[in-house]
Amino acid sequence: MNNPNQEINFKRVLPIAIVLGALLTLIIFWNRMTVTIPAGHGGVLFKLFGGGVVTDMTYNEGFHFIAPWNTMYIYETRQQEVAEEMNVLSSNGLEISVDFSAWYQPQWEELGYLHARIGTDYLRRVVVPSLRSAARSVIGRYTPEQIYSTKRDAIQFEIFEETKKLLDEKYVQLNQVLIRSITLPNTIKSAIESKLKQEQEALEYVFKLEKAEQEAERQRIDAEGKARANTILSASITDKILREKGIEATLKLAESPNSKVVVIVSGDGLPIILGDIK
Repeated sequence: MNNPNQEINFKRVLPIAIVLGALLTLIIFWNRMTVTIPAGHGGVLFKLFGGGVVTDMTYNEGFHFIAPWNTMYIYETRQQEVAEEMNVLSSNGLEISVDFSAWYQPQWEELGYLHARIGTDYLRRVVVPSLRSAARSVIGRYTPEQIYSTKRDAIQFEIFEETKKLLDEKYVQLNQVLIRSITLPNTIKSAIESKLKQEQEALEYVFKLEKAEQEAERQRIDAEGKARANTILSASITDKILREKGIEATLKLAESPNSKVVVIVSGDGLPIILGDIK
């Protein structure tokens, strides 16, 4: 016969055992069931029994519960930087060293596709190869002289545009490409600097010639103006005006207390002064 006390004890122990078992399971699998996504990061969930990578949802920062058989992959979603230094060929086949960097970040809404199709190592798999390919393509269109002197900004922009087209298809957002330095062979650099110096001197010479021509033109115009003024003045001075000026001068001399002899010459009426004037 069954012991009633044993049945009562079993009924009491069973719930406790279930609770203890649940607690033990929770403790054992706690790290597998909880995920904390740090600031500036996003999560991609992989469901072992539910279709694999969840591509239509990116998990936000903070604390999350997941099934212990699932896995959460965490990506940094803030802007990041990668620096590259490489040797490329110019349009005429000369080797040029270029040091540049790129600012990039994964596309938030496409983080699931990024994980499913490329993976966490997307920097090495797509970002760096895209940058290198674009840099070779763009710099190969220019001569060393253009690269060194006038086309640096254009090259930087074109590398950005071509890299962006490649990365947009790979779920990566490219924000900027910056060329930090371009190094040419010393012989090429010296030749370019010498040519640029000669061009600068030629421009300075042309400027000086233009300035001299402008000054000569100014002097010619000034001389012509003075000549016209003298011609007008000469034409305006008549014998009557000269006689009037002579009479005015004679009157002023006559009023002077200094000893003098004033002789009025007939004809033009101009005075001749004899003697000392003190």
